[in-house]
Amino acid sequence: MHAYDFRCKTCSISFTLTYKSYRDYDAAEKHCPKCGSIELARVIKRINVQAPTRDYGRMTSEDMLSVFESGDSRQVGQMFDQVAGTSPELGAQFHETTKRLMGGESMESVERSLQDQDATKNGGVSSIVPPPAAPSTAD
Repeated sequence: MHAYDFRCKTCSISFTLTYKSYRDYDAAEKHCPKCGSIELARVIKRINVQAPTRDYGRMTSEDMLSVFESGDSRQVGQMFDQVAGTSPELGAQFHETTKRLMGGESMESVERSLQDQDATKNGGVSSIVPPPAAPSTAD
């Protein structure tokens, strides 16, 4: 259903008319429900404006690092998606990670699950994060 807001120029009442399609809206004779006047003004209550997207492909390495440091997982996911696209060479894990980040999952959560997957593949030892250093035994 399409909703259109109007104000009557005769009695000043505001009202909304709804139509099933744009064609129905165009064909309808619009009139005020209170006084019957056809002297109506369209009222625009709200509009949606798409924010411009960033061109991650033209960023410097410093700019990309600032995207990582921002902690905004959606931006990081968008950067991965825009720079690497759907390149199959990157593998399913990369594309799944990108999808999860774009969906708003935290970078920490995605990183933990990648570490868990890596550790499972390597018999309990993760190759993503080095093992902690042995404590110093200096006397």
